[in-house]
Amino acid sequence: MSELINNREHRQKLMKEVIMELHQGKSVEEVQDRFASIIEGVSPEEISAMEQSLIEEGLPVEEVQRLCDVHAAVFKGSLADYHKNAGPRQAPPGHPVHTFQQENRAIEKVIDEYINPLIQKSKTMPSEEYKNRLSQAFDQLWELDKHYSRKENLLFPYLEKHGITAPPKVMWGVDDEIRDLIKQVKSPPPEATLESLIATAEEAIHRIKEMIYKEENILFPMALDTLTQDEWTNILQESNEIGYCLYQRATRHEQLGSELDQKPEVVDSNTVRFETGELDVKVLTAILNQLPVDITFVDKDDIVRYFSQSKERIFHRTKAILGRKVENCHPPASVHIVEKLVADFKSGAKDSEDFWLKLGDTFVYIRYFAVRDETGDYLGTLEVTQNVSPIVELKGEKRLLTD
Repeated sequence: MSELINNREHRQKLMKEVIMELHQGKSVEEVQDRFASIIEGVSPEEISAMEQSLIEEGLPVEEVQRLCDVHAAVFKGSLADYHKNAGPRQAPPGHPVHTFQQENRAIEKVIDEYINPLIQKSKTMPSEEYKNRLSQAFDQLWELDKHYSRKENLLFPYLEKHGITAPPKVMWGVDDEIRDLIKQVKSPPPEATLESLIATAEEAIHRIKEMIYKEENILFPMALDTLTQDEWTNILQESNEIGYCLYQRATRHEQLGSELDQKPEVVDSNTVRFETGELDVKVLTAILNQLPVDITFVDKDDIVRYFSQSKERIFHRTKAILGRKVENCHPPASVHIVEKLVADFKSGAKDSEDFWLKLGDTFVYIRYFAVRDETGDYLGTLEVTQNVSPIVELKGEKRLLTD
């Protein structure tokens, strides 16, 4: 056993040397010739472990990302041998991996049957007409944003729970680069020339196809070997919220595992469990009070049951209103409006209602929402009040990712 571990460690060490030589400027052919015997039959898990180790040792994620396609090129033949020996890895229709794969086939079809032929016709039609056609084609290709979003927000978190953190970081960065290339083609700046637009389109197509290769030969096999039945079930259940790319997921599928039906519940005196996680009651209270809105909840019997205590409350609330009938919390002149609103919520005639007004320099936005359970039964009314003065004054952009 110790000899096997030592052999694995030695192979990992040499694989890292392969990658570092690439980063120092060696060509794919040079390192392949030198390390042919070392990288023979390399597995997706070994590539993942190698990249993770490099990042943990200090190689920046951005540097791994920069040569991500080159890494894949080095291992292509070896991965082909590995998958050939390991046998076919096919997920059943409806399984998240099967859906990802079918989306990749649809993406390839758009590229091969529509975009590539269009690129070849660049000299056969007027420049502006051609730019519009290319923009429309890449607008369709933008659907892969849903494919990448499901991968990033569903698949990656579960891989990270199993300690696989580096490959998701690298792949997410490459996904964003591909998104940016597509945006440049589908919404080109006025100064873009036809030649630069075609060059960007060709680079986008190349990067997309390389990503498909990495998904199907590294990411998906590794995920199938790593994730549990329950985790795949969770991914399946939440995929609809993000949507699908150029493909409608099959509704029939093999059972992936036990259905996880976590209902909200009080775990103990300090913890509340929701379908999407659990929170300490102290933390939950702090979160609700930190929201930049005032929240008041009135139950199905029109009794005030809760209000948040945000730092900048617009309308005063005291604990004396808890247990009070909502109509008694409003001036007589406005009671009929409140009663009509609640009646419409109870009957299903409305699901929300908005009001706004000026209080001195404060622009107040008041929203009411009917709260219903999963079967549609009325549970109560939620009032959300917010000072939107700073919001209506916003101009331009301030992005999370800035230079």
